Amino acid sequence: MRLLPQSLFGRLVLVLLSGLVLAQLATAYIGLSERDQLLYRAGGMRLAQQIADIVKLLDSLPPAERVKVAAVFNAPPLTVSLNRPAIREESATGESDFQRAMFAGVLRSALGDETKIAVTRPGGGRAAENPAEPPGFPHKGMMQHRKGGPGGFAGGPMFVVQVALRDGAWVTFDSQVSPQDAAAPGRIALVLLVLLGTVIALSLIAVRWVTGPISLLASAAEQLGENIGRPPLAETGPSEVQRAAKAFNTMQQRLARFISDRTRILTAMSHDLKTPITRMRLRAETLEDEALRDKFVRDLSEMEHMVAQTLEFMRDSSTSEAEKRIDVDALLESLRNDYADMGKTVAIEGRSAGPLVARPSGLRRCLANLLDNAIRYGERATIRVEDKTRELVIRVLDEGPGMTPEELEKAFEPFFRGEASRSRDTGGTGLGLGIARNIARAHGGELTLQNRTDGGLEAILALPRSAAA
Repeated sequence: MRLLPQSLFGRLVLVLLSGLVLAQLATAYIGLSERDQLLYRAGGMRLAQQIADIVKLLDSLPPAERVKVAAVFNAPPLTVSLNRPAIREESATGESDFQRAMFAGVLRSALGDETKIAVTRPGGGRAAENPAEPPGFPHKGMMQHRKGGPGGFAGGPMFVVQVALRDGAWVTFDSQVSPQDAAAPGRIALVLLVLLGTVIALSLIAVRWVTGPISLLASAAEQLGENIGRPPLAETGPSEVQRAAKAFNTMQQRLARFISDRTRILTAMSHDLKTPITRMRLRAETLEDEALRDKFVRDLSEMEHMVAQTLEFMRDSSTSEAEKRIDVDALLESLRNDYADMGKTVAIEGRSAGPLVARPSGLRRCLANLLDNAIRYGERATIRVEDKTRELVIRVLDEGPGMTPEELEKAFEPFFRGEASRSRDTGGTGLGLGIARNIARAHGGELTLQNRTDGGLEAILALPRSAAA
């Protein structure tokens, strides 16, 4: 999916953050939904114990003294009245019934199961706000207290409780279970946010710690294509990372050894081939037939050139050359003058914005091969320079016949030529473009071919500006 992050770091962060956010939301929902029940139970236990203490005190007093004692405790959020008509518990549903049943259970636990108790909620669980309610409902002062009057609590459930004393009299309590802490949800949310932020920060550090070695391995693999002799990776970290680094270093050592062995073999072969070619040239010079002698000399010269080009392609000596700051415009001007001395036409369009850090001899050889190819098949060449923010693009355009789409990539294969005849008029060994691409990639760049819309071929050399001075 396009919406998913492309990097492993981004995807791991997305998965972890999504899981953490969902877990925190679920935790907050469960905590807040259970909070009220726990707070009501705690508040109900204190209120039930207070009612039980008052009932026990009234039970120990004669009826004449009960009125005076009841007046002392008659203060919101708990009002006490005597000789009120008996109330009848009505069935309720939902949260209202749960809170009433929970409060009644706590009250019975405090007074004993043998005590007659009736608990109901006025207005079916809604606070009565009309002071002219029928008997059995809280009085006006209790309503003001319910609404959050001075010194009161707002939001707690109200109950009407009647308890039978031992002599058969009923004492009525208009009570309210107050929420223990109205600011608790805000504090819970703050705690959850702090916890979420801490876990997110630790997750980001952990993910970066895990993906860091992978990024380092990817960078090392990219640099390996530019410089086979780059320093080996540090074999540190977790065991899996150590194994990957060790395997990468081993692969690098084997590649370097293979290239070195191949170069030594080809160098020896080149040296050994030069000796018989030189002997054959000397013998050809003794031929009396001038036409035959010229044919032998041309064939031997072509063999020498092919041996030298093959060795250059396989050795790719540009990778061992030190990088320097190059004036690209001066380099291109020098190449144009060299071709002008040979009677060849090379035009230059555009200029570079500044020096480029590169291998001078390698870059010159790369451009010379492209110009040779353009002039060989198009008689003249045009160099177009485009200096961008992150890369320098050099286009070499010719006016030749171009190539078929299938040949555009095959042209970089060793000994491939778009022309099948291999005539001496066009020359070449089919290695020039391959050598040029090797040099471009050794600089961290790329070389591609494409046909021009108005005819001819266009070689596009893109070199990164990361090392630009």
